[in-house]
Amino acid sequence: MMSFKGKQIYIACGETDMRNNIDGLSAIVENSFALSPMSEAIFIFCNGMKDRLKILEWDGDGFWLHYKRLQHGRFPWPKSSEGEKTMTLSHQELEQLLGGLKLRLKFDRIDYSGKIIV
Repeated sequence: MMSFKGKQIYIACGETDMRNNIDGLSAIVENSFALSPMSEAIFIFCNGMKDRLKILEWDGDGFWLHYKRLQHGRFPWPKSSEGEKTMTLSHQELEQLLGGLKLRLKFDRIDYSGKIIV
């Protein structure tokens, strides 16, 4: 498995068009998240079927674009809500996500009446 130690981890809530390449994903990071794609961070995007991920990473002199497609199953992925376009993950949570363990509690939303919103 890849190592992203020492880097902040951001995931894009909701679905992302997987036709986006490095330039398109960098534009999403800059325009939607108001972050620099050339920071010491990684940015993770998921398609609508939740079976494909792209990870954008800057290594100091160029971009890496990592891609994972599941043969079976789906990634647990948070829906996009108003005002929340990105979430942060710990390194342990990233390993669980890439390894297939569910991050259900992290991604569930609880409204003020106590109902869980998925």
